[in-house]
Amino acid sequence: MERRKSRKVKVGNIYVGGNAPITVQSMTNTPTKDVEATLKQIQQLFDAGCDIVRCAVLDMEDAEKLGEITKKSPIPVVADIHFDYKLALKAIENGVSALRINPGNIGSVDRIKILKEACVEKQIPIRIGVNSGSLEKDILEKYGMPTAEGLVESALRHVKILEDLDFYDIVISIKSSNVQMMIDCYRMIAEKCDYPLHLGVTEAGTIQRGTIKSSIGIGTLLAEGIGDTIRVSLTTDPVQEIKVGTEILRTLGLKKKGVEFVSCPTCGRTQINLIKIAEEVEKRLENHKKDIKVAVMGCVVNGPGEAREADIGIAGGIGEGIIFKKGQIIKKVKEEELVDALMKEIENL
Repeated sequence: MERRKSRKVKVGNIYVGGNAPITVQSMTNTPTKDVEATLKQIQQLFDAGCDIVRCAVLDMEDAEKLGEITKKSPIPVVADIHFDYKLALKAIENGVSALRINPGNIGSVDRIKILKEACVEKQIPIRIGVNSGSLEKDILEKYGMPTAEGLVESALRHVKILEDLDFYDIVISIKSSNVQMMIDCYRMIAEKCDYPLHLGVTEAGTIQRGTIKSSIGIGTLLAEGIGDTIRVSLTTDPVQEIKVGTEILRTLGLKKKGVEFVSCPTCGRTQINLIKIAEEVEKRLENHKKDIKVAVMGCVVNGPGEAREADIGIAGGIGEGIIFKKGQIIKKVKEEELVDALMKEIENL
């Protein structure tokens, strides 16, 4: 697919937009003022593959604590701030790599100008975040309800405030819990500007529903070449957001690093405990960094044939299974030994 051409902005040591790889983001759910807990979660997110992390800044203590967090974080930290420009200034002073604000909520143009100058001095971008639950009153009155057109108008209104101050290091996100509205928003704004776009379905829900909604919304746009960075919003441990986001990119061929895992559905031909085996293999592959494709198949019909392109895999028989590499059978193993045998072969690749 051909990606939409967008500006490139720098977030810490990572680029967003242009020809830079699409990044996966998340947000800590620890109190930012609890430095130890926040850094522990950031490390967990980093280990899972997170590229950029956002921290909520509720008060001046949070903003102060960002100084220690940004020094020790293995990935760029974005400060999430609403209304108070002083919190944003303190966050900038304490080393954040970007701000998430809405300029129209910060106050007077003079305050926004002060903030803009601080961002220019530190060379950090601003992410404008608009969602369907926080539209301006006049836009709601104009459209009668949250609409894609209204959300795009709101986003561009905030953008113009910064453009009028000659500031262009901007990333835009327009989120809705309605997947179709979210898709419509990004399609519209992709045609109206060249700023990098941060994709996400807000308030997507718990892990099952949220994964489905996010995969459809984010995946649809990425498949059309729209999107420069993503966040999967789930009501669960944020590490799961990274796993889902990474898999969305991998499924679309936008991320090559790591294990690609495939397994077939069970059917009447299956004569091993395929579900248990597949779940165990997937779990044991979680932290593997090799760029390989692994297949777990229920029978020889769906084994080396359909999964011929896999680097390595197993296929079930009657209380046993085969291990194959690139479609070629290399050994036969008892069912209870299949997972261990497969993992040993993977280690030897």
